[in-house]
Amino acid sequence: MTATVQQYILNFKKPSGTSRGILKTKETWFIIIEINGKTGIGECALFRGLSVDDRPDYEKKLKWVCDHIELGLDNLLSDLIEFPSIQFGLEQAFKSLEAESRFELFPSEFTRGKASIPINGLIWMGSETFMKDQIKEKLEAGFDCIKMKIGAIDFETELSLLKSIRNEFSAKDIELRVDANGAFSPEHALEQLKRLSEYDLHSIEQPIKQGQFEAMAKLCEETPLPIALDEELIGVFSVTKQTELLQMINPQYIILKPSLVGGWHGSEQWINIAEKRDIGWWITSALESNVGLNAIAQWTYMLDSKLPQGLGTGSLFTNNFESPLLVKNGTLQHQINKGWKLANLKLTL
Repeated sequence: MTATVQQYILNFKKPSGTSRGILKTKETWFIIIEINGKTGIGECALFRGLSVDDRPDYEKKLKWVCDHIELGLDNLLSDLIEFPSIQFGLEQAFKSLEAESRFELFPSEFTRGKASIPINGLIWMGSETFMKDQIKEKLEAGFDCIKMKIGAIDFETELSLLKSIRNEFSAKDIELRVDANGAFSPEHALEQLKRLSEYDLHSIEQPIKQGQFEAMAKLCEETPLPIALDEELIGVFSVTKQTELLQMINPQYIILKPSLVGGWHGSEQWINIAEKRDIGWWITSALESNVGLNAIAQWTYMLDSKLPQGLGTGSLFTNNFESPLLVKNGTLQHQINKGWKLANLKLTL
């Protein structure tokens, strides 16, 4: 068994704004495993500035994985606790290696083109005009769940955008989620949540920065608006620590990005703990290429969640790979009559 790895830079069609800054490119890595003429591919979607494995020794660890691939998946995963994106890439690559069809990792009604996954339409931060245009575009595309990133422009302007949506669409027509990416201060967050709650929002992601456990716990207890933890989960690896975190903060929801929390196994660990405490959850991609997005989507469908998922990021890049994935009428679909094209990758598959 041999393994090779290759870096790939995804280019955004438009610079995409978050409260942490403007994203123009997204670095990712592909690991290819080969044995007896058969290959498997997985994406290690490092997220600079957010992933806990954004470390100087990341490439060195990828090389180590390739040099020790014969250890097998379970042993490698246990040695890669602090590198969740590499864990996920390996899970994908080994699953791909075993699959009858390299990219059909979890055969289902979804991969057979007979079922779809409801997803939210993502509204990136920017000027009021830019955000209004995105909202209009998502509504025209048939989305009935919209997620709007907030916290980078004037709060009053953001409220007016939400108000303009609610003036036209009730909560029964359009589900609205907002994501603050930790932009609020603990001192003012509750008041801001009260004002946001006037617009019948489904939830808010990460209102304050992660690591402020007492402040977040107090917010979750007093909030008029359901709170979903996102960044708060990053870097919390053991079942004991995860259980302690959810017991202390007791959020209404958690949001799981497999590339940031240790792949399928790491995500399922969080889900098991959350469900024991009646905490809701959904799955979100972390700006993977279509290779990683495909792996997340097929697994997510098997979880049978009824909530809209955050899996609509495949169309953000100019140089993504052609795949069977299609966003249509507010859902992610798998087209059985369309194949994969990985021409941009220099790896032989």
